[in-house]
Amino acid sequence: MIVFCHLLNDNSGSPVILQQAIRALSGEASNNQLFVGSQGRGCLERAGVPIRRYWYRRSRFRLLTLFTYAASQLFLYRALSRANLPDDALLYVNTLLPFGAALWAHRHGHPVVYHTHEVSISPDPLHRFLVCIAKKTAHRVIYVSEDHLARLRFKNVPSAVVPNPVAPKIAEQGFATPYTPRCTGHFQVLMLASPRDFKGVPEFLDLARRLDGRGDVRFTLVLNADDTEISKYLSKGSVPQNVDVYPRTDAPEHFYATADVLLNLSRVDQCIETFGLTIVEGMAFGLPVIAPPVGGPSEIVTHGQEGFLVDSRDGDELESKLMALVDHPNMAQAMSEAARRRARDFTVKRFAEALRAQIDLLTYSPPPQKKAG
Repeated sequence: MIVFCHLLNDNSGSPVILQQAIRALSGEASNNQLFVGSQGRGCLERAGVPIRRYWYRRSRFRLLTLFTYAASQLFLYRALSRANLPDDALLYVNTLLPFGAALWAHRHGHPVVYHTHEVSISPDPLHRFLVCIAKKTAHRVIYVSEDHLARLRFKNVPSAVVPNPVAPKIAEQGFATPYTPRCTGHFQVLMLASPRDFKGVPEFLDLARRLDGRGDVRFTLVLNADDTEISKYLSKGSVPQNVDVYPRTDAPEHFYATADVLLNLSRVDQCIETFGLTIVEGMAFGLPVIAPPVGGPSEIVTHGQEGFLVDSRDGDELESKLMALVDHPNMAQAMSEAARRRARDFTVKRFAEALRAQIDLLTYSPPPQKKAG
């Protein structure tokens, strides 16, 4: 039995990958379970296993969020204690955050697998605390890229790199959708991100302002938030006229299908992308990519082949590379074809096989040897 534990159920990268992991590790006769925080109704609702919720609430006040987060882990610990789990249960901790599950498993003698997606967490004391817990409790750690492993390696803890997959629905539609430049009548520049400055939203808006005079170029920003959260984040008048802003979506493929290029502008000095799920999703649709030159994206994209690797703090270089795609359709077409080929390396089948192999290392017991004579 595998008990999956996660904090916040939304449509961001880590729960999306957890959904794929649950499906890969849960057969028809599985009795696996998912423990998830009570706030949020996202992609994990469709994971296909029974869900048990423990109390958690976020606040717009950071100190209060830290308090509610700490309290949530007490509730998670208590929920696991009351669940009457079998002795052979394996705890699958998704991200560093559900440390209550790791502590419970450590105390009761259950193996713990950490599937990490982040490099750092703020504030720094919290990050150090979570890393300490993981080092003491983890029996195996799964990373999403080689860069991720190098930045967050736990000494003396067995580890493996398992790249994230493109969801089957997105992959199927993406590979079947031809790259049709300017199919909307404009060159569409797309970015999907959380409403956080370190994700490059200000840089995206600044890039749009730089090209305000190009009537043939439009920008689409999809933020992982509802309309109220977006209104609080984006001040009135801060969004240029050539930008369309949308709230979180369950169907990003609709945006990929009409875009001409995909951007990931995370600030390399504040946010190292360990993988970049939207990058490979967009590449399945044949979208050229402009992404950070460090972290997971640099392992997915070869500069000048599937797109460009650009530090988003360099506005001039960012504009130059985008305009190269806008004004040179042959270049965009060649990069589109290369992007689609590269996206085929990130299939659910490969992900499932690699993940099951890692879990089997903890759950497989060799048969006893026969005595001689």
